[in-house]
Amino acid sequence: MSNPATFDRPIIRETVEGAWADIVIRGDSALDPACIASARRLVERGAVAVTSNCGFFIRHQAAVAASVNVPVALSSLLLVPTLLRQLPRAAKLGVVTADSTKCGEDLLGADDPADRARVVVGGIEGGKLLRNALMRPPVVTDVADIEMEVANCVAELRAAHPEVAALLFECTALPYVTLSIRRSTGLPVYDITDLCRLTLESVSR
Repeated sequence: MSNPATFDRPIIRETVEGAWADIVIRGDSALDPACIASARRLVERGAVAVTSNCGFFIRHQAAVAASVNVPVALSSLLLVPTLLRQLPRAAKLGVVTADSTKCGEDLLGADDPADRARVVVGGIEGGKLLRNALMRPPVVTDVADIEMEVANCVAELRAAHPEVAALLFECTALPYVTLSIRRSTGLPVYDITDLCRLTLESVSR
């Protein structure tokens, strides 16, 4: 997400005060005002859409979307209901997250119990990526380490749930390995950049 080559438009950045990874991942509604303030500053600086650099910001989606007059897409988890409808009813969607212990059903946007049962979550919380992200300041993780952690997680998820027919990456560090996981699994794999590109294509340049 921070790579300027990710999109065909310039990226404007704002830091949400107090939004350390551990706080965002576990969730704290007290961050709403800081998220809103950052979003408003982005719009004032010319942003035509607002996203975030952590999928767990979905907890602040409603507050931020209500505060600005541009499209807001803070998390790839917003795609869950749409992706479920792309798949056969017997198929499941696998969500790969930085921390499966914090990625509960309340974040998935699937109100129907039958839909919730079709979403299976796997996490890489035991690996380097999350450990490095939780440091203050955060430490960059090698792409090779990210790929290994995600590949292992996906393999375990598919072994436990052979019905998985598509994957969604919650973590915004995972687009680095989206293409390799698509190739190795043969499955459709979605991440935050897909949602951002869809959003950006809908607004004027």
